[in-house]
Amino acid sequence: MSSKKKKESQSRRVIDKFSLKTWYTVHAPEMFGGDELAETPSAEEEYLVGRNLSTTMMDLTGDYKKMHVKLTFKIRDSKGDHCYTDFHGHEYTRDYLRSMIRRRRTRIDGIFNVTTKDGARLRLSIIALTPFRCKASHERGIRKAMLEVVNKRAARTPFDVFVKDLVGGRIATEVYKASKKIHPTQNVDVWKSRVLNQPTMKLEPEKPKVVEPKAVEAEEPKVEEKKEEAAPVEVKPTES
Repeated sequence: MSSKKKKESQSRRVIDKFSLKTWYTVHAPEMFGGDELAETPSAEEEYLVGRNLSTTMMDLTGDYKKMHVKLTFKIRDSKGDHCYTDFHGHEYTRDYLRSMIRRRRTRIDGIFNVTTKDGARLRLSIIALTPFRCKASHERGIRKAMLEVVNKRAARTPFDVFVKDLVGGRIATEVYKASKKIHPTQNVDVWKSRVLNQPTMKLEPEKPKVVEPKAVEAEEPKVEEKKEEAAPVEVKPTES
């Protein structure tokens, strides 16, 4: 290499593209408190929309019992150096699912699409485990019970409330109560969900019902009737 080319190569500056990126703060949805999730770099603000981020329920709420629940959020929009997300789905870790399954049990899986009260559509994956093997008719009955419970619950619940009940385990508890009437059931979990589309309508907050107090009729004061005093009885002296 000639001395001229060597000097030119030394004079060139290597620009690190990563250093030119801006860091943005990502926030959780309002249903999870809107707290800070993480920071993510991007060269342009428009590249942020549609980006997915994952965290665990334990990191978000501090509940160690939910360390196996992984949440996924999708960036909806950005304002300044802050990004705001929507709930995109959840999933149990594989090692937790493997620890649930044992021999000589029946594993019943169901995948259902549900629509919430405000028009959001989700796909749910539910697993039920029996303490011993069951018949095929029992499996069909438990799957039918799964579908009825999640459809009814979604139809009367808005999206944000449904998601909180979903990841919190309350919907799985309802499915468990319905399935154990068909066959003894040991575990029921909604182990995976995915949002197919976000809510299509905005529901007005329900006004609390005001119970009007019953009108109490004022009782007329009772007038005590004065008892007439008995007239004194004259006692005549007896003649001797």
